[in-house]
Amino acid sequence: MTNEPFDGGEAILQGCRDLGIDYVVSSPGSDWGSVWEALGRQAEKGLAGPTYLNCGHELLAVDLAAGYTAMTGRMQAVLLHAGVGLLQGAMGLYGARLAELPMLVMSGESTSFGLGQSFEPGAQWYNNHNVAGGLHALVHPLFKWAHRVGSVSILYESVLRAGQIAASIPVGPAYLDIPLELMAAMCPPTRIREAPPAPRLQPSIADIERVADMLLAAKRPMAITGSMRSPDGYDALIELAELLALPVFESGSSDVGSFPREHPLHAGFDSAASLKDADFVLVVRSRTPWYPLANGPVEANVVVIDEMPFKPHMAYQDLRADALLCGDAGASLRMLADAVHAAVQREGPAGRAVDERRAHLHRVHGQACDRQVAAIAAARETPQLHPVALCAALGDTLPADTIYVDETTVHLGLNRRYLAYRGAQSYLAMRAGLGQGIGIALGVKLARRERLVACLIGDGAFLYNPMIACFGMARDAKLPLLIVIYNNHGYRAMRDSQLAYYPDGIGARRGLFYGEPIHAIDYEALIRPFGGFGIGVHERAALAPALEQALHAVADGRTAVVNVHVTDVD
Repeated sequence: MTNEPFDGGEAILQGCRDLGIDYVVSSPGSDWGSVWEALGRQAEKGLAGPTYLNCGHELLAVDLAAGYTAMTGRMQAVLLHAGVGLLQGAMGLYGARLAELPMLVMSGESTSFGLGQSFEPGAQWYNNHNVAGGLHALVHPLFKWAHRVGSVSILYESVLRAGQIAASIPVGPAYLDIPLELMAAMCPPTRIREAPPAPRLQPSIADIERVADMLLAAKRPMAITGSMRSPDGYDALIELAELLALPVFESGSSDVGSFPREHPLHAGFDSAASLKDADFVLVVRSRTPWYPLANGPVEANVVVIDEMPFKPHMAYQDLRADALLCGDAGASLRMLADAVHAAVQREGPAGRAVDERRAHLHRVHGQACDRQVAAIAAARETPQLHPVALCAALGDTLPADTIYVDETTVHLGLNRRYLAYRGAQSYLAMRAGLGQGIGIALGVKLARRERLVACLIGDGAFLYNPMIACFGMARDAKLPLLIVIYNNHGYRAMRDSQLAYYPDGIGARRGLFYGEPIHAIDYEALIRPFGGFGIGVHERAALAPALEQALHAVADGRTAVVNVHVTDVD
């Protein structure tokens, strides 16, 4: 121990250091003076430690941390302001819980309200931030674990413990409510230590061999994947599929590109027909592998590979599992691929049935590619901008290693089918609620500064994002994005859902869709006060030049907004 002051702020920062946290992300509130002082001492002395990122909105802070963690796998810390900051960031916290991302979240409150102590927190803590039951009562369901720190003597260890809980299976955000009185108090820990990494669990060899035998015996096997963010797992799934000519579907709830779409064993996104006929279904990191639920497998053996197959934050799941491989999904896939490969090596080359299945799947995939080429050609025949033509233009113009962050709604299915994303971690569509896409894209860019990050976003979703804070962050942190707005001039999802529920209703008869209108503006103009580049595109001929100009702006370190006026989806 040193003789330097060690107050609550120092305990929090030291805990973040010892958890291996890269960034402390915050939308600043008056809770955090002690942490800012500790960060100042870190800077003055040239000490190693987390970098502080000052965001202008709580949702941005949460989403930026989430995007960074989605790419790196490393947990980050988020400081929010009292209960109101938690509520502002709540949608992002819900998204982190759904995506199973580790996150250490902290906010402050007062427990003395300025009475009976020399510490004066300020009147706002009595007047406005006085929450019965503690701050965690406001958002407890959004966290894997939440608690108030009760004593200054356990503050440092509580930070470590919360981070370790967040990073352990089942992974998810953890929360500490830290009273200001503790942050201002002196609290040297008895021992400073680096926290060990979260254990990386894996299935038993016996379970792996049992599933390998089931897979080798199957006549009509298939796989469904949903959220394979790990590059190792992505590669292991390819190897396993190639060994046995295993068709791989991506579920409708996929939040990343989990299997290369150009691969001849990529079977598409509609698994309903194959599920009815399959005798073995491998579900890989998909919490909702089929919908409607009636489309689930009937006779097949179902094996689920996931760190935690049964999600305690969900009210209901339908997995129909006959066997589970629990633990790190990438490690499980690698072990299973190795076991299948060893069996094939022992028993000789793949049989005739596998060869026939492979040839059939290659043929079907080729036909799907032909249909895709024809759809692109048809979309390019009109002067208007069909969304398929937009997807094709992005593939033609943007670098091959572009990372796409998708926050579209009605165009989501088209993007998954027609965007030219390539490789692991090249496509993210993390779904919780609209308004998160730009913040997540900034976190992705923070993790992958050398690559172009393109945020694809609907005009409705764009309006939900905290744009002023996001654009300021992009400029000041030097995180330039390419933002492409799919502008169909309304909330089409609202219209479509009304028509689905009431196909013969007054909306259909009279064109009355009260949820559809958007109070639109020239969205491309919003980036200009931040030194960015904005351009509107109304015709297909203008699209490629506009994208080229936008790419030059991003290369110069300026965020670009391309507002593309697209036609309705057929």
